Amino acid sequence: MKNVFKYLGIFLTVALAAGFTACDPTEENESAEAGLSIKVFFPTKVIAGQEVTINGTGLSDVTEIIFPDNVSVKEFTHAGDGMIRVIAPAGISAEGGNIIVRTEEDEAVSKLPLTLGKVNVTGYSNRAGDTIVGGSPFTIFGKDLEFLKKVELLDEDGEPLLISDLAFDRKSTNSVSFKIPQNIYTGEIEGKVYACDGSVFTMPLMSFEPAPTGHWETVKTLIWKNDGTHGNINWSGEYRFAPESNSTGEEIYTVPQDIWDKMKETTFYMSFAEPGAQIRVTTGWWSTNWTSDDIFVGNELITDNGDGTYSLAVTLAGSPILDVLDAQHLLFTGGGYTPLEVYFSEEVWVENGSGPKEIVIWENDGSHGNINWSGEYRFAPESNSTGEEVYTVPQDIWDNVIKKETFYMQFAEPGAQIRVTTGWWSTNWTSDDIFVGNELITDNGDGTYSLAVNLAGSPILDVLDTQHLLFTGGGYTVLKLYYLE
Repeated sequence: MKNVFKYLGIFLTVALAAGFTACDPTEENESAEAGLSIKVFFPTKVIAGQEVTINGTGLSDVTEIIFPDNVSVKEFTHAGDGMIRVIAPAGISAEGGNIIVRTEEDEAVSKLPLTLGKVNVTGYSNRAGDTIVGGSPFTIFGKDLEFLKKVELLDEDGEPLLISDLAFDRKSTNSVSFKIPQNIYTGEIEGKVYACDGSVFTMPLMSFEPAPTGHWETVKTLIWKNDGTHGNINWSGEYRFAPESNSTGEEIYTVPQDIWDKMKETTFYMSFAEPGAQIRVTTGWWSTNWTSDDIFVGNELITDNGDGTYSLAVTLAGSPILDVLDAQHLLFTGGGYTPLEVYFSEEVWVENGSGPKEIVIWENDGSHGNINWSGEYRFAPESNSTGEEVYTVPQDIWDNVIKKETFYMQFAEPGAQIRVTTGWWSTNWTSDDIFVGNELITDNGDGTYSLAVNLAGSPILDVLDTQHLLFTGGGYTVLKLYYLE
């Protein structure tokens, strides 16, 4: 399976190049005098039925290859004096061991051991009874999944529909992802997952249907959000999460049982802002860790979100931590970071003609006019309303949208000069005023424009609650504030 072991390709290329480089007779004699040896073999982890390549010297005279647990193979392919290709037999010892090659008069033992892989499928991104639309992403979780060969579903005519390993997206040996074909069968299917050694795994009974015309969008579904009262981790037990079925009062948040069960089966994310974070995912008893080593920015499990925050992808399926999770809870600990959110990030199908829903925060009723460097368009939170603001923003919208997410200010005049500052005129959001043509402004195509505002990470946040939010400048009228959901 070339897709499975693609990372060995470079090594093989180098080895072959070395083997076929022209050499003088002296070098050839030295090679011949080297005797029988195994220099290297690959892959070093195999399952029955997989091809193994052995490189060494004197291999043209080999008549037998012994795999761990004394499993003998006498049928293989010679590729010159320095290479043998052989199919890994059934019966290799689960503990692994060295490979032995034998001639009529000699034998050689590999320096490195061969280990035996064993495919184990532990879960899927969707559960029994779910409905899956053609074109949607699907993930298989487990162990040694580099040895998965294909997935079998049904096509629109009820005929076998095979998805080969060439279509797999392999980010680790513990998960395999692919897209459900658009020509999928309409109805319930128990798909099959095939491994290289002939093992077959039956998928849960799920409903499938072809995709309508549209596109996929990534949607964040919050599990928990830090309200600002929980601070930096310093190897503490503060960020403990428990299921409803075993809440002890020690947890920072009690997770609804259906969400907890989903967290155990599918990938979820923990976001944080500090690039120097040292992250350990363990239990509330500190008994079992999710990964053998602590996790740092730069690890493949961490994504830079591009907005000053990072997200850790957590997939508990197949991990020993699952055996104790319900009783001992889930704990994020370590040093140098503050958990901001725990959430699912899922692909959602959006039909053409539909889009994000616009949620209006405030709309001008016509009684508020053109800005001329005035302080009229001031917005304040409920927690600090002074009566000077044009609108008092509900506290949850202020905390979770205005201060943390992108929201929009709509206006109509193309000659607008916009300054976003505080009611005290003390701190500006951007260093320069903003004009139509700036990348933050979108022409809505109906004679209006929208300014995208994201205050997260800006110094204006330090004074916003006290000094309020002010849109000022010249040559425009604020029509409304809104956000997209």
